[in-house]
Amino acid sequence: MKNLADYVTNIPDFPEPGIIFRDITSVLQDKEGLKLAIDTLIELSSDLDFDVIAGTESRGFLLGMPLAYALGKGFVLIRKKGKLPRETVSKEYSLEYGTAEIEMHKDAINKGDKVLLVDDLIATGGTIKASAELIEQLGGSVAGLLFLVELIDLKGRDVLEGYEVRSALQFHEN
Repeated sequence: MKNLADYVTNIPDFPEPGIIFRDITSVLQDKEGLKLAIDTLIELSSDLDFDVIAGTESRGFLLGMPLAYALGKGFVLIRKKGKLPRETVSKEYSLEYGTAEIEMHKDAINKGDKVLLVDDLIATGGTIKASAELIEQLGGSVAGLLFLVELIDLKGRDVLEGYEVRSALQFHEN
């Protein structure tokens, strides 16, 4: 029987020489890999108390939606600026070269909601921290941050100090 890491495709020298890209599309396209990924995320979050799941665009949607369905929870979208049709709240955050902005519907989180925040990968932690701050801005609390893959060497956990961070797989950058 394969373990979850066996479904991840390692692509050397992408996007630049010396980097090993951890491609999760091979996990998602394989029925056993996908089932194992969702089952693993369910197990990792089984002791957390939360009301709703939120996922970041776009691979957080791919993992968060089946997780929400399996656990009987609602799902909240966190998207790039300009993609949501109703009134939103937004948060700007830093990238390596510049800034980006994410948004949520203003009515997506109720005051007091406990939210499990899901994404495919934690690298530097900037996007997920901005997402957590959006949830808190709306009066929710972050019950946990859940990832399929963690790139340990990029130290995203350091940026997320104070949050419960869980990842199914941990890889070194090289």
